[in-house]
Amino acid sequence: MRTAPTILHLDMDAFFASAEQASKPSLRGKAVVVGGLGPRGVVSTCSYEARVFGVHSAMPMAQARRLAPNAAYLVPRFGLYRQISEQVMGLLRELSPLVEPLSLDEAFVDLEAGGTAWDETSALLAGKKLRDDILAVTGLTGSVGLAACKMLAKIASEQAKPDGLVLIEPGTERALLAPMPVRILPGVGPATGDHLRRGGINTVGEIAEAGEDELVRLLGKAHGLALYAMALAHDERPVVAERDTKSVSVEDTYDVDIHDRVRVRMEVQRLADRCVQRLRGAQLSGRTIVLKVRRYDFSTLTRSETLRGPTDDPAVVREAAARLLEAVDTTGGVRLLGVGVTGLADYTQEDLFAQAQAQAEAEAQAAADGEPAGLGAEPVAAAEEVVEEPEPVVERQWRAGHDVRHVEFGHGWVQGSGLGRVTVRFETPDSAPGRVKTFRVDDPGLERAEPLPLVAPFPAPLEGEGSRRSPRP
Repeated sequence: MRTAPTILHLDMDAFFASAEQASKPSLRGKAVVVGGLGPRGVVSTCSYEARVFGVHSAMPMAQARRLAPNAAYLVPRFGLYRQISEQVMGLLRELSPLVEPLSLDEAFVDLEAGGTAWDETSALLAGKKLRDDILAVTGLTGSVGLAACKMLAKIASEQAKPDGLVLIEPGTERALLAPMPVRILPGVGPATGDHLRRGGINTVGEIAEAGEDELVRLLGKAHGLALYAMALAHDERPVVAERDTKSVSVEDTYDVDIHDRVRVRMEVQRLADRCVQRLRGAQLSGRTIVLKVRRYDFSTLTRSETLRGPTDDPAVVREAAARLLEAVDTTGGVRLLGVGVTGLADYTQEDLFAQAQAQAEAEAQAAADGEPAGLGAEPVAAAEEVVEEPEPVVERQWRAGHDVRHVEFGHGWVQGSGLGRVTVRFETPDSAPGRVKTFRVDDPGLERAEPLPLVAPFPAPLEGEGSRRSPRP
């Protein structure tokens, strides 16, 4: 059993909301709530200023608006969050090869495996350096917990919030755990917590006092023994290095059920394109295309099609997703759509003879129909008989919090939209709070934009100078 506090747990502070505040100077120090803004939306993350009003993650957005009506309500920008997460995970991998990400903003690190810590002093130095590096690279803060096992390291990072570092010294673990509620232990959810409470056990110390036999009687052998060991501060779970990605997918939940079949097809095409962007961003390809449809009655259907070889071609993924959609009845309405790719590979298998085969099949079909092929064909006459339906005009959507650029005023973000108008605040991460302008939703000078980096990169140091990084003020 490890005794030195060389397991590190990092938890970025109010990650999504903090990233939004860092990129939008006018929101710094103010209540910010990130999540779905429709009637079915829930809170993903909120800033500490919003938590003062009782807002918390997983709360219905309607309830959050009642508690904090003057907060800024924004939809997530997952592209930005993933970029920041990759920067943070890169810093963690500099400490050790054993990094276990739990989410975009949370991970365990085995410092001993990386040779960066072997006792309390070296662990504290590694933790402090990590926090400094994260602030310098991303402009955001993270809380760090250090302990001899994963369970205690996570508890330590919770105690360190926000923007702190806590090390649990060897020998103090049981005294620290004893007064804590049983829900603090991994694997103790609402059902297990209620079961223990009915047995007269409310704290971790009472679990330890109850003993193995009582825990096994209440919870069964496997769960009872594991919980008793954790109550004694024993957690043998190793830090497991990041596993290979098994699938890439995107999905959207709609505030109002979609009944129009044309709109459903357009949404599936859009999701397919987004999925391919993510697939290419990870330098992957895949063989199996998956369509997910959640209908008006909450029934969820998944359909899949496996290709002859892996692909990252958007046209191929779009066509496969469209074929899968044809087999799904959406007449009652759709509340969620998703497109994913599985069977991943780190290469794309090109079918070099696809065009030649398609041409040969077309010529064979033409010959079977008694029609001339090649020079004798008259495709113009056939084309004149085709009546193409005009594509429906879709009004551009401006989502609160997303980045835009105007030809005259530069970079900004959407504060809100409605009644044919969109309101934009023009500011950047390193500017002062910006001015607000309102435009028509179809203003030709306004377009969507990519998020700006939270911390401006420094130029390469001159010869003889050391590298230096610092966050924006």
